[in-house]
Amino acid sequence: MTSVAFLADQLFYRVPGGIGAYVRELLPAMVAADPSIDITAFHARFDGPGPSELGPFNPVELDRGIRTLYPGWTLAGRPPLPRRLAELDLVHAPSPAAVPPPGRRQALVVTVHDVAFRLFPQMYPPAWRTLFRMGLRRASRHADAIITVSRHTATDLARLTRVDPTRVHVVPSAIALPPGQSDPEPALRRLKVPRPYLLFAGTLEPRKNLVRLVRAYRRAALRVPHALVLAGPLGWRSQRLHRELAVPGRGRVMLTGRVTAPELDALYRGADAFCYPSLYEGFGLPVLEAMARGVPVVSSTASSLPEVAGDAAILVDPRSVRDLAQAIEQALTDQEEAERLGALGRDRASRFTWDRTARLTLGVYEAVRR
Repeated sequence: MTSVAFLADQLFYRVPGGIGAYVRELLPAMVAADPSIDITAFHARFDGPGPSELGPFNPVELDRGIRTLYPGWTLAGRPPLPRRLAELDLVHAPSPAAVPPPGRRQALVVTVHDVAFRLFPQMYPPAWRTLFRMGLRRASRHADAIITVSRHTATDLARLTRVDPTRVHVVPSAIALPPGQSDPEPALRRLKVPRPYLLFAGTLEPRKNLVRLVRAYRRAALRVPHALVLAGPLGWRSQRLHRELAVPGRGRVMLTGRVTAPELDALYRGADAFCYPSLYEGFGLPVLEAMARGVPVVSSTASSLPEVAGDAAILVDPRSVRDLAQAIEQALTDQEEAERLGALGRDRASRFTWDRTARLTLGVYEAVRR
């Protein structure tokens, strides 16, 4: 039996993001794949009640908040974990922003979802940029295994650090929001979403390339009647997007703000196409989530997105507004191509499952215990 201390801070964040989905989905999937595994979730001190998802994992609260813990762990490898955690077989950090010091005989596993903070430093708040950079350095030096969610991230890691490549394991993620069956119309009416529409879903932040998406959509709006719906919470440095939206232009752009999981599912299923022109992704969950619903996808040739999308999406240079506009118009007007992409997308998304992710992760655990 393997015993694991798993850091679950991301589930407490206002915007849990992709790492939060990773924690939320991976923990129960590992238990389902191996009921003998003993997982103890632990977290920094946060105000308010903890997320219900941690209940089955005997959560342990540390006696300090992230403002003290993360810099201490990153810079000095202190404070140590409590004995009840440090005596477990291994500790798993799902992000290099917070790498707890392992106990004396404890293995350390760190998941690196992307290295955007190295490639696009201007797109991150300075404090988080420093934590990610220093945490990645600590992981590269001290982790017994580093999990990356794509081959592209593994390649970036090898290029940017001195990590031993034999310690890097590629373990793809899977969709965190299975397709629903209920009628999406009530949710769309509640959100006041106009039909027909093109959808983007994710945190509204600079690396998602939304200013170019709005410009490309407005070009395409000459020939398509669709609105553009941007679904997700505002992230850091969203001022440029707001300035772009204030410029008069064709079509209609709607921001939904934060949406619930059922609302997001309804938005996916009601969309005529999905566009995700990100400049950099470690994986790209929204692309798979749209594909799982048979929605034709326009995405980016950058980073891991071609690896995730395969031949089931229209992939374009995310820095070309013209190419984006042409792809959007094709996805929204070429019915035969839309149906072809929808079928390919469903097949593609079905290959990524949390059961597979869990079994590969358990394989990494077994390797570091040998």
